[in-house]
Amino acid sequence: MNLLKRITSIVGATCLVVLPACSNDRLDDSVNLTPIIKKSEPPKEETPEPRWVGIEFTSIESQVLKFLQDKGISDRAALATIMGNIKQESKFHTEICEGGSKTGYDRCYSGGFGLIQWTTPSRYRGLGTFAKTNGLCPNSLEAQLGWMISETEWRQVEYVWKTPGKSIDGYMWAAKRWLGWGIHGNRTTYAHQYYNSLTLDNISTNN
Repeated sequence: MNLLKRITSIVGATCLVVLPACSNDRLDDSVNLTPIIKKSEPPKEETPEPRWVGIEFTSIESQVLKFLQDKGISDRAALATIMGNIKQESKFHTEICEGGSKTGYDRCYSGGFGLIQWTTPSRYRGLGTFAKTNGLCPNSLEAQLGWMISETEWRQVEYVWKTPGKSIDGYMWAAKRWLGWGIHGNRTTYAHQYYNSLTLDNISTNN
């Protein structure tokens, strides 16, 4: 029994020696307690999408080209096809009535009117209603472009315009469904002319 107590005493003493003593002394000033903060990486700048601009375009042609790209159409041939069809329809005159007279919306009594020659009563009146609802003049480019992309006829083929990689002929079937014309004719010639007139903007390609 005395031997067991002695062993216990020795073990206890050993533990007291081995265990580190607690201290209330302040820590050494040389110890760096500054938390390690991982620096976040600066946000990556988004590379702007290449933008097409037209060589010797009129102001209205340039506005239409920009509008189409702002709406997500980026393919050169798709843009050229749309521009070629608009030129065939109206030569980019928003006040033109079918036959060539620049009558304005209220005095175009028959045939097509405007940028894409809205002809049927529903499409023609739709332009007027759209313009009135949005506080715009139906003769304005803003109203006509807004109505153009709001129509069912456009929305049904919009995915085609936004699908890159087709040829002008590949996009023309969408234009026919959109506008309802019969033959290619000048609109195809114009499309190829626009294709050759489009060039990438230096600002977007240099960034």
